[in-house]
Amino acid sequence: MKLFASAIVIVIALASDCWAKDWWENGNYYQIYPRSFRDSDGDGIGDLNGITEKLQYLKDIGFTATWLSPIFKSPMADFGYDISDFYQIHPEYGTMEDFERMIKKAKEVGIKIILDFVPNHSSDENEWFRKSEDNDPEYRDFYVWHNGKISSLTGEREPPSNWLSAFRYSAWQWSEKRQQYYLHQFAIKQPDLNYRNPHVVEEMKNVMRFWLGKGIAGFRIDAVPFLFEKDLGSNNNYLDEPVNENCPDPNDYCHLHHIYTNDQPETFDMAYQWRALADEFKREHGGDTRILMTEAYTSFENIMKFYGDGLRNGSHIPFNFDFLSSELNYSNAQEVVDHIKKWMAAMPKGVHANWVLGNHDNHRLASRLGVNRADLFNILLQTLPGNAVTYNGEELGMTDVFISWEDSVDPQACNASPETYYAVSRDVARTPYQWDASNLAGFTTGDHSWLPVAANYTTVNALAQLRAPQSHLQIFKKLVKLRKEPSFQDGELKIQAIEDDIVIYSREKKGSDLYVIVLNLGTHDKTININKYYDMGKKAEIITTSMQSKMVDGQVIDPTQFVAQAEVGTVLVQVFDIHGRYYHYDTV
Repeated sequence: MKLFASAIVIVIALASDCWAKDWWENGNYYQIYPRSFRDSDGDGIGDLNGITEKLQYLKDIGFTATWLSPIFKSPMADFGYDISDFYQIHPEYGTMEDFERMIKKAKEVGIKIILDFVPNHSSDENEWFRKSEDNDPEYRDFYVWHNGKISSLTGEREPPSNWLSAFRYSAWQWSEKRQQYYLHQFAIKQPDLNYRNPHVVEEMKNVMRFWLGKGIAGFRIDAVPFLFEKDLGSNNNYLDEPVNENCPDPNDYCHLHHIYTNDQPETFDMAYQWRALADEFKREHGGDTRILMTEAYTSFENIMKFYGDGLRNGSHIPFNFDFLSSELNYSNAQEVVDHIKKWMAAMPKGVHANWVLGNHDNHRLASRLGVNRADLFNILLQTLPGNAVTYNGEELGMTDVFISWEDSVDPQACNASPETYYAVSRDVARTPYQWDASNLAGFTTGDHSWLPVAANYTTVNALAQLRAPQSHLQIFKKLVKLRKEPSFQDGELKIQAIEDDIVIYSREKKGSDLYVIVLNLGTHDKTININKYYDMGKKAEIITTSMQSKMVDGQVIDPTQFVAQAEVGTVLVQVFDIHGRYYHYDTV
């Protein structure tokens, strides 16, 4: 009997395991939003000592490393992404001694710490900006300044160009003190640094060297596409960006095509310089590889450039936002498969894939993709080749928390309107981590939290899920452990779609177990013959499956009559008989 259909599949040969993997390769990375992770002192705000308390928890789940959203001194206009001192810890989060204690504890438990590096801008309360605004000769050109233009219609001074902030409205702000405009591609209190000034480039490299010297394992680099703007033209002015007719609101960031403020060629060179610095630090100081993770909401082609240019290396993990940004909730199976194939086929030789389905800037995975499908997408994230990145709380199935317009604190939401704010609000995904069923979810010992705790915390929390025989967290832990198996570390990926709803793929390394993963994105059960696509033989075992599945872990099933339940993901492994032979369904 013919075992395989003629369906077209993709076969991705992964790197040989004839040498030991570096610590970061095929790793599991966990993003902590420090303000909301764990409050140790009862002030309602998460802190470094709270993170230190919970590092063992992360290690027990099986994470390789954790990267922390910014912890540097800040007036908190954008909750840490507006940095007033790149060399100091924000007092609400603790002290340098607390930081050093956290690094020591992380080394003891065996988990790496990665810091958020915010190179595009500082706070307007940063000493550099104050000196620049005062026209201090050393800092005069640390930021992007311009006289502006005189309107031919009104005779009044106006901004140098039509450039818009990512948080709405003009990206230019007038300084009465300096009598010039400064550029801010995010909030008004976040002036853009001038990367055409070599002193800025070197100062930011010094920031990196300082924290690497403190024992961190690398950086997640924020908002990379914004680093450079197209230089002044021959008339000493900046060019207006073309209008996007599909976005008529003149104050909305989407109103313009950002061809002069995003993805300039120099941006990629800067990323390669940072990689060279990280590599040089290892050569000079020894120890493990220091890695770079880059945040770039940009074209697929540009994300690939961040890996390197063939001569120079770039980011170890250029976040796969092509995957995150795609409308997976509305995608059919073939579209999901196409996204995966596209990334795997386009990667340069010798690098590693990565998969990201959530972070602090997007609504939560369960809310975007469906609560019933939260396990399904975590199964997808953890069983694809390469590195997996998880935002804190996604392993519990945490969902968005409604926050009213009046209670919003996110500048991106506050710059919107009462009618539109919720769609762009990042507050809803930044609420406190749900540790247990005690007051305020065990996040704090105090009587309040900086953002409200989800109403469902009494049932959706880490402690309850650790104690339950089957839970989102138990499924997640099993998946993380499974990723360490040879077939997931070094096996090839064969993936395809079955009609509109089923994503099916195998992971197998020669001489190791054959695993098949079946994801039903649809709302109806479907019976499929797995052996039509991958030869699992006569019997297969359920390794793990979604919470609402009617199957149980350890159950042995007939792969020729597999019921792919609606909105359920399932991992199966081929079963041997007592003689070590596969059960083939056409064998007597």
